Amino acid sequence: MILLALLFPGQGSQEVGMGRDAFEASAAARAVFEAADTALGWSLSQICFDGPEEDLRRTEIQQPALLTTSIALLRAFEAEAGPLKPESLGGHSLGEYSALVASGAMKFEDAVRTVHARGQFMQEAVAEGEGAMAAVMGCGPEIVREACAKVTQELGQVVAPANYNSPQQTVIAGEAAAVLAACDAAKELGAKRVAQLNVSAPFHCELMAPAARQLRPVLDGVAFGAMAPPVVTNVEAAPNDDPARVSEILVQQVTAPVRFTEMIASMQELGVTHFLEVGAGRVLTGLLARIDRRGKRANLSQWGDVEDVQDFLAN
Repeated sequence: MILLALLFPGQGSQEVGMGRDAFEASAAARAVFEAADTALGWSLSQICFDGPEEDLRRTEIQQPALLTTSIALLRAFEAEAGPLKPESLGGHSLGEYSALVASGAMKFEDAVRTVHARGQFMQEAVAEGEGAMAAVMGCGPEIVREACAKVTQELGQVVAPANYNSPQQTVIAGEAAAVLAACDAAKELGAKRVAQLNVSAPFHCELMAPAARQLRPVLDGVAFGAMAPPVVTNVEAAPNDDPARVSEILVQQVTAPVRFTEMIASMQELGVTHFLEVGAGRVLTGLLARIDRRGKRANLSQWGDVEDVQDFLAN
């Protein structure tokens, strides 16, 4: 028996043109993009479809753009092939908002406005050039934590794990000098490779505390509804189906690490056998392959994937 989990991508998966083919092929997808444009008061769809790329890379645009593309693809698929009945839902950072919309916990219009504000707050929390992120590869997370702790003690600066992406890849975030020093320390402790990430801010670390404070009143103004199925959260790496807890979890998520590896383990404990990534790119599918090669996985990243996904779900 197939037990399905839907996964939704976060920042870094965007590309100019995303969602266009679904928009052109599906009335359901068009309705989602039109709802986003109306909710925001400007044409998000035009930036998704035509760019320019530098606008799509801006955090306050990238976040609602990725959310909208994910939900448009989901609605388009379900209009064509019938409702999906996942066992659980989850997303990577921003993708948790897509999961909440898919669960029924958030209205799409509330979500798209919230992540637009979230992106603005996160971008403004740290001055450009003062923060950085880097991927540390070829070692376990315990080495990365040790390297970050060593540098924090020596320099008195912020650096910490931000994304536990796979057993052999952990992303760190913090003050720029501390991130560089932690990369060197990790290599000394056995990491095989490090790579600086081209990001606009050091996400998911305590430097994002100002953004978390600004986001709280925005979330307090959102009415969260019943959730079915549960959403496996970034903060706890455990399923949550209590709408009363969502706001606080999303506030904590801004400064807490994304525990993606544990999230997948939690879904597998629920019996999940098939993972479907819904949205632009294939980042999460690639991470899944590094976490557990035995897991069955597929992508719904464009309208042309519909038949392949139907076959995937039939086997």
